Amino acid sequence: MNWTELNSKQQIEEIRTESNSQPVLIFKHSTRCAVSSTVLSRLERNWKAEEVAPIKMYYLDLLSHRNVSQDVAESFDVEHESPQVLILKDGNPVYVRSHLAIAYDEIKQFLPSKN
Repeated sequence: MNWTELNSKQQIEEIRTESNSQPVLIFKHSTRCAVSSTVLSRLERNWKAEEVAPIKMYYLDLLSHRNVSQDVAESFDVEHESPQVLILKDGNPVYVRSHLAIAYDEIKQFLPSKN
């Protein structure tokens, strides 16, 4: 998986704009949380780039950037949770899951297939 670090409030509007031309995924991760580490590992192990069209993926270390995590929650009108995945299309979240509800098979249903 090719992650781009999300570490500033300014990126949030850029991400919203990007989602108008392609889906955008945000993964909010707590580096001290065992569940968050498990979910991230499971997602990375199961991700198959050959199954989905290219997608911009952002990784947010919420312990280092708690304020940015809160800004994401406010900007996209979602509850702040961790771990959490958001998929954005046309500026809005179309998939929001947290903890063990985050599943690659569900995520890929919200992404264009590569074929």
